[in-house]
Amino acid sequence: MLRPMVDTGSATLRERLLIRADRKVDLSAWDPRETFGHEKAAALVELAAGIDRLTDLQERLWANGGHAVLVILQGIDTAGKDGTIRHVMGAFNPQGCDVVGFKVPTPDELAHDFLWRAHKVVPPKGSITIFNRSHYEDVLVVRVHELVPEATWRQRYDQINEFEQLLVETGTTVVKFFLLIDRDEQKERLQARLDDPEKRWKFSTADLAERKLWDAYMAAYEEMLERCSPGSAPWYVIPSDRKWFRNLAVADILADIIDDLHLPYPEAEEGLGGIVVE
Repeated sequence: MLRPMVDTGSATLRERLLIRADRKVDLSAWDPRETFGHEKAAALVELAAGIDRLTDLQERLWANGGHAVLVILQGIDTAGKDGTIRHVMGAFNPQGCDVVGFKVPTPDELAHDFLWRAHKVVPPKGSITIFNRSHYEDVLVVRVHELVPEATWRQRYDQINEFEQLLVETGTTVVKFFLLIDRDEQKERLQARLDDPEKRWKFSTADLAERKLWDAYMAAYEEMLERCSPGSAPWYVIPSDRKWFRNLAVADILADIIDDLHLPYPEAEEGLGGIVVE
C-alpha cells in the first residue's frame, strides 16, 4: 500500500498525496495502483462533478483577474500527462488556459539561462497555464543523460525554488503533480502503442532506450521531490497506474487549491438593480 504521509483516518487526497518539505522520498515505497478505497464507477461520477467545479472556479479566476495558476505535470514516458490534460484540464475555457509542452530546447532557448523558456510562458493574471513537462527537465533528463556537469544541475534545485517562490509572491499559485506508474505498467502501455495502428505514431525506438534508464530516472525524481517541495509550492505524487484514479485525484486536489484562493467576483456596475432588458 502507498505509504501514508499523514494520519489517514479522514485525510483528503490532497493531504495523503502531498510531499512535505524536507522529507526523504523513496518511490519504491509508493504503490502506483493505490486508490484509497475509491471504486471506478463512483469515481467517474465524482470526476464529472469535479470537472464542473473546475469550470466554475476558472470562471471566478478569470473574472477576478488578480491571480494566476500554474499547473506542472511531470512523469516518466507513458505516465499519463497527455491523458490528464485531456480528461481533467478539458474543464477549462481555452480563452483563459494555455498548455505548454517542454521538448528538446531550441538553439535560442539554449542561448539563455535554463529558466528563460519557462518564465516567458507563465500565466498572466486571471489565467491558468499547464506545463506538460517543465523546467524540471533540467534536473531530470539533463541529469540522467549527463548533458551538463553535476555541479551545474545540482545548483538548479535552489534556483528552481527561488523562481517558483517569485511566482508565488507575485500572485501565481504553483500546483505540481508527479504522475507515478510502475515499470510493468509502462511496459504494457508502450506495447499497447505498438499494437494499435492508430497509436503507433506515438511510439519511438528512443522510448526503449529511455526505459533502460528507469532506475536513474527514479533517483532523479526522488531528489526532485525532496529538494523542490516547499510549503509554498509542494509536489503531489499521484498513483497513476489506474487512469481513472489519476484523473480523480488531480481534479480533486487542483479544485481544492483554487477554491482556497477565495477569489470574489468583481463588483458589478452601480445602478443595475432596476434595469429591465427589453
